[in-house]
Order: sequence, then structure tokens, then C-alpha cells
Amino acid sequence: MGQTIVEKIAQKHMTEGPARPLRTGDFLSIRPHRCMTHDNTSAVMSKFKGIGAKKVKDSQQLTFALDHDIQNQDEANLKKYLAIEAFAKEQGVDFYPAGSGIGHQIMVEHGYVVPGSFVVASDSHSNMYGALGAIGTPIVRTDAAAVWATGEFWWQIPRSIQVVLEGKLPDGVTGKDVIITLCGLYNHDECLNAAVEFTGPGVGSLSMDARLSISNMTTEWGPLVGWFPVDVITIQYLRGVHRRLKAMGTERFSEKDIESWEKNPAVPDADAIYAARITLDLGQVTPHVSGPDTVQAMQSLAEIERKKVAIQKAYLISCVNSRLEDLAAAAKVLKGQKVASGVKFYLSAASKWVQEEAERRGIWQTLMDAGAQPLPSGCGPCIGLGVGLLEAGEVGISATNRNFKGRMGSRDAKCYLASPEVVAASAVAGYIRGPHEFANRAPQRAYIELASASGGAEKVEILAGFPQRVRGRLVFMPQDNVNTDAIYGKDYTYRDEMTPEMMAKVVMENYDPQFAARTNTGDVIVSQFNFGTGSSREQAVTCLKAKGIPLVIAASFSQTYLRNAFNNGFLCIEVPEFVARVREQFATEIAAKQKTVIPGDEIGIDFTSSTISWRGEKFTFPALGSVPQSLVIAGGVENLVAKRLGVA
Repeated sequence: MGQTIVEKIAQKHMTEGPARPLRTGDFLSIRPHRCMTHDNTSAVMSKFKGIGAKKVKDSQQLTFALDHDIQNQDEANLKKYLAIEAFAKEQGVDFYPAGSGIGHQIMVEHGYVVPGSFVVASDSHSNMYGALGAIGTPIVRTDAAAVWATGEFWWQIPRSIQVVLEGKLPDGVTGKDVIITLCGLYNHDECLNAAVEFTGPGVGSLSMDARLSISNMTTEWGPLVGWFPVDVITIQYLRGVHRRLKAMGTERFSEKDIESWEKNPAVPDADAIYAARITLDLGQVTPHVSGPDTVQAMQSLAEIERKKVAIQKAYLISCVNSRLEDLAAAAKVLKGQKVASGVKFYLSAASKWVQEEAERRGIWQTLMDAGAQPLPSGCGPCIGLGVGLLEAGEVGISATNRNFKGRMGSRDAKCYLASPEVVAASAVAGYIRGPHEFANRAPQRAYIELASASGGAEKVEILAGFPQRVRGRLVFMPQDNVNTDAIYGKDYTYRDEMTPEMMAKVVMENYDPQFAARTNTGDVIVSQFNFGTGSSREQAVTCLKAKGIPLVIAASFSQTYLRNAFNNGFLCIEVPEFVARVREQFATEIAAKQKTVIPGDEIGIDFTSSTISWRGEKFTFPALGSVPQSLVIAGGVENLVAKRLGVA
């Protein structure tokens, strides 16, 4: 059985894990090629020092780039930035001050991301690195602290989905339109927490800036990875990076490296196993708009133009769509035009270099002449910080990657997402429209689930201190998307006086007020898809530990919740086949809208054979080897790192 690109690249960077070839569901320790943190470097520093670490393991592995709150000149923020810079200097870490650019753009622009590498960042849009043939994926702050201290972090191999691109984009249609279309067509979590491999003849027709936009916004679609193969476009881009860095006196890779990537690019095996396949004819894609307030809803440009949706603000900013190609496309639309009265058009380049190059080519001046209001190179309004936020009652059209309600300002505002051309044309018109007429159409859905190849039960060596088996009363929570606020309410999240006993009494209070009273120590929770979605509060894990729940079994987990769980030494197991069977058994209770179903019978989990036993049936799950076992035994990643550093 062959390997997907994720399995192959992870195998190359593995430091601990299964002795056999990696496959979906495996846990392993990875030594990433690079790790980036931004303003949250300050929070990671606190975790790093809290572990007891004093010196980073490998300074060449790390990059710090200040990009989020760079317009904030408050003393506290400036003090934080100075502390980050001082720490970088002390540890010998590459540091990019405020105004240098958005961290993800710096990572690709300055040669930190190369084909076949595994690159992480403590930011959700790390998927963007996949455009260069790398595995780019996000980690949480605790993981980043572990990388700083040990050079490694734990990961679980996600399932892989092929996205086959056919044909060629029509004139006036962009990479942003491709990812908006994918988000809108496949909006029922088909790709949630998966790795997406883009492939097919259509890939070669996409520019590097288009690929960066698509990979970046796979985050909003749901995948953990958005990978493109290495081809002539990739090699041309890398040669440009190499020339530019060499002129600056820096060389992160050589011409010989580029030749090697060109001749022997990392590719998936022909017999690799995929969970599903999506086919998209690029020739059928037309400009589309996401929203308002969600990327899961889309409208064709032709459809929304007829509604003449008035706007008050337009944005050409962020790590998804403010590169040179994007600015040039907007300038072409705006040349000789003026932003409409009553509309503010905000502009920020992805990096200082992008702005300087746009200025050199006259692109920036064209945008200024049209009435754009420049902002420093950084995240700014995209993350709801600084000048230009949406106010109550306003409507915005943005080339950013997220339009969640309240993200870019008031929750009483509305935000739509579109390509740079549509944003520019809308800024001139005063309502959402494009520079050209397009047909009112969208590609047809073409999604096929593929038979997964189960590795079957395998004998697992159990480390001292980890249970071989767990038995407990089954507690079924039949809802999808049980969020962290339902698990542990916001009213308790910031109360430092909450003891474990107090936490146990309010567990699941917002989901089922009777949950704490009806459940006991040792009960095993079984839930459905996307368990633990929502905020990243760690108490949504620790409250279950406080209640004495030994583990949660779900059809799938929010990736952030899963990471927080193991980082706190708490077991989570994905077994969708088992959950489907439980759902069948309790169809009557589900129809009656019971929040919590407690039938009274027990469930058995055998970690030596990776099997679940219930009502005479057995179900297998991915083996929990030495990596997750070590996390549970230590009580979490911080304790494990401290022990390995000899400071525990």
C-alpha cells in the first residue's frame, strides 16, 4: 500500500512513531523544518519559560514575525514587542519587526518554506505553505513551546482527499474564485480536518500567487493541509526567491537544491489510499462572492450584482490576497477611476517587499490615485485590529480569508469575501459588482467517497503507567458540533478560583444542565462529528478530567480540541464506524431530542489491540503508540517536555 504526500513527508520528518510505513490515524513525533510565531510569540515565551526551558533547541528552526496588532502604539503592546525582539536576539532567532509583513508571506518570500518540508506556525493559515509543495499546518501555542524546547511536537496523520483540477480558468477568474467555489460547493464538512492534495492538469495553469491564495484559504474550507505539487511554476518562483535573497546576502537554499526539487519532487505514490476525491473543472468556475458572514454560503457575481448590495468599506489586505499579482489586478480595474463617495477602500501589502515592488512598478500609485487608504503591512482589520473596522450597520467587501460575524468589527455589520478585482470594482461602484460580466453558473458537485483501507487491529506495546484496557458506562451525546462553551461555559472560563471539584459540577452545563448529576466517574463519553468545536479554551478538556471521565470517543474532533486534549494528557479516539452504530441503536432517543442518552451498559476499550467492544461487536481505531501514551502518562506535553529537559 502506497503513501499519500502527507504520509511521505511526515515519514521524512518523524523522530518517533510506528516502525512500519505511516498511514492515516497514526500518532508520531515530528521535527519540523521551520516553526513561525507572530504576536503570540509572547504567549509562547511564557509557556516555554513555564516548562523550565532556558535555551531553544535549534534557533535556525524558528522565525518570529510581528504582524497582528502592529498599529497598536500603546505602551503595553510596544513593551511586548520589545520583549519579543530581545528574546529573539538572546536566542539567535530570525526576527521580523512590525511593518516587515505578514508572517506567512515572510515565510515563503524569505525562503523558509521549501518543497518536501514540514513547516508549522502557531496560526491557522499555515496551510498556505502547501502552495510550495511543503506540508504546512497549524499548531497551538503549547506545541510551539515544545518545538522551541525540544525541536519536536506530536501530530496525527489526517485522512487525505484528492482535488483533481481540470481545464483552465477563464479570463477574469482568479484563484480566490476557485477556493470560494470549493468552500461553497463542499460546505458540509466533507474536508474537515483532512489533508487536501491538489492534482490534475489544471494545476499547471495556476500562478504561484493563485496557489498561495487557494492553499491559504483551505483553512476556512476545513482541511489541515492544502498541498500543491512541484512543477515549473514552483521552480520559477523558488529561483526568484533565491536570486532576491542572494542579492541581500542570504542563501537559505542553493541552485543545486532547486535542481534537485525540479528533478525529484516529492509526490504521492500511485497506489496511495485516499478518503475521497473531488473533481473541479476550472473552465466552469466564474467569479463568486462568499457570505455574508460565512464562507459556506456563496453567490455568483452575476446573481449578487442584480441585488446591488451597497457597501461602505472595501479591503485589499491580508495573507490571502495582497500579493503583487493581487495588487496589479486591482490597479488594472481602478486605473483612471475613483473610489465611490461614501466608500472607504483600505489597502495593505502582504509584505514590505511586495509594497516596494508595487511602488517600483507604479501599481501602488495607481491604487493611491483611485483613493485607497494605505495601512502598514500586517493583519490589521482582517483580525479586527487597528484602523478601518466595520461599524454597526455597515457592509464590507473584502479580499481577506474570513468573514465570520464580528471578526472585522461590529457583529451588527455584514462582510462578504471576493477576489481583488471584485473588491476594486465594488469600491468604485459603491455596491458589490465585478469589472466584467459573467454567466450566472457554478460547477457541479463532483465528490466521491473512496473505500478506506483499514490497517486492521495490531498489537500495541503498552508503556508502564498507561492503561491496557478501560471499561466504563456509555454516555451518548447525540449532537454534532458540541462546542467548548457547551462543555465548559464562558461564565467559568476566567474564574481562577475554580477547583477541580467545582469544575466537575458544571461540566456540560450549557449542553445539558442535568449532565453532571447524571454522570459518574469512569463513564465514557461517545459523541458525533466535530466534538469540541469553537474556542480554544483548555478547560473544556480539564473539566472532563476533573469529572473523572477517562476518555471521549467521537466520529471526529475539532483539531484544536484534539491537540488541547492530548496536550493535557486526556484521551480522545476517533471511531466514526462505532459512533454510527451507536446512533442506529438510539434512533428513538435521538428522535425524541434527548440531550444525553445513558442506556446503562458498558463499553470496553482495549489499547493493546486498538479495539472497542460493545453489545457483542468490535470496532478498531488507530493505534495509540508510544507518542500519545507518553503524553497521557506525563499528564500532558508541558510535563513531558519538562521531564525530557530534566527540569521536572
